[in-house]
Amino acid sequence: MHNRTIAELINGLQSKEFSSVELTQHFLDRIGDLNPNYNAIITVTAEQALKAAAAADERLAAGNAPAMCGIPILHKDIFCTNGVRTSCGSKMLDNFIPPYNATVVENFEQAGAVVLGKTNMDEFAMGSSNETSFYGSVQNPWDTNCVPGGSSGGSAAAVAARLAPGATATDTGGSIRQPAALCGITGLKPTYGRVSRWGMIAFASSLDQGGPMARTAEDCAIMLSCMASFDDKDSTCIDREVPDYCAALGQDVSGLRIGVPSEYFSKGLNEGTEQAVRTALAKLEEQGAELVEISLPNTGLSVPAYYVIAPAEASANLSRFDGVKYGYRCEDPKDLQDLYSRSRAEGFGEEVQRRILIGTYCLSAGYYEAYYGKAQQVRQLIQRDFEKAFETVDVIMGPTCPSPAFKFGSKGDDPVAMYLEDIYTIATNLAGLPGMSVPCGMVDNKPVGLQIIGNYFDEARILNVAHQYQQITEWHDQAPEGVAS
Repeated sequence: MHNRTIAELINGLQSKEFSSVELTQHFLDRIGDLNPNYNAIITVTAEQALKAAAAADERLAAGNAPAMCGIPILHKDIFCTNGVRTSCGSKMLDNFIPPYNATVVENFEQAGAVVLGKTNMDEFAMGSSNETSFYGSVQNPWDTNCVPGGSSGGSAAAVAARLAPGATATDTGGSIRQPAALCGITGLKPTYGRVSRWGMIAFASSLDQGGPMARTAEDCAIMLSCMASFDDKDSTCIDREVPDYCAALGQDVSGLRIGVPSEYFSKGLNEGTEQAVRTALAKLEEQGAELVEISLPNTGLSVPAYYVIAPAEASANLSRFDGVKYGYRCEDPKDLQDLYSRSRAEGFGEEVQRRILIGTYCLSAGYYEAYYGKAQQVRQLIQRDFEKAFETVDVIMGPTCPSPAFKFGSKGDDPVAMYLEDIYTIATNLAGLPGMSVPCGMVDNKPVGLQIIGNYFDEARILNVAHQYQQITEWHDQAPEGVAS
């Protein structure tokens, strides 16, 4: 059962080939057997899952159950879950048990999905390798000596290892697409505001966006149909009708204009990765798509702009974690100042502290306009680059990452080198555009991702393009050694 996609599992449940309880127990057994190899899941909710599965079976038997009813999934540990620890991968929230569900979690619960547990992640979603988690690094199922990507590395590794057919994730600068690429699965970052952020612990409020991770574009379409909704509790959520993403998957790509940015194929791109991506583009061209050379001239400014804006917003968002109301509190503080300073110093990891300090400096008197204000101006330039490009093309494609998964510790001493792992993904977050990654090849027995970027609220189109590509290739069916059996 673990080798089936979500779409195939839905058919199996509806045809009564197996029950949700049987399906859920199967994945719980796999988690028990295999998760110690990968450290992808940090909280398993077996009792709640089996109870939810039994309820789902009753709904399925009654008929007219939603598509996701009875399907086991995992939630990234950044989404608040009622009565279940939500740590955000941090010592600061190791003991935090929310009294409510995030809207995304609630949407899946209403649809009858079965939650198996919570996935590991970079602390407060700050990282590109899943090495900053308080609970230890996640191993990439394709090579356990390599990183799975971050910050949603736990979700990506869990899906790649067939510990769940799908998982929720978040993307602030590439944190869905980059780990999806490194783990050989499909991941989608929707348009900013398409999915509610209420109950999703904030990193950078103007950049964060939740989205699905699964094996195929069709599965991501099924999950997004459940995740996307208007939520008046989130002031950044867009009140816009949610289309039937699955209904749009049958369109061919004949006449599709694919923008290929020259900036995405420049110095720093791994040769094997470039070859795999260009081969994927050629496949789509054979299906009738047209490749159009374009330029996104401000791409090179996306990383420095992001690493001013994101830390600045993080410093404001994380100021609430002070050891007073909830979260980690230091032992025997001498006074209030000592309580604040030691709780934060002991509760936050090195990378989180680094970004808080950078962000606070950028927002300080005398530096706000020079750094944060200037970065926001650059953000506008990046957005205009995309707007101009979409006047002549339908989608934009290129590599998701500069190279395949890298070894643990190989970039730990150089934060800038780590930040450059997101060079091709960050711009879409700054512009608020939807983007996704699909497997398109292998380099040194490690997966390579093809990135597809769409115009605002054009998720249906990019999902269809990804689906059409997966109809003529088999990269999304590849599994790490020993996982498929």
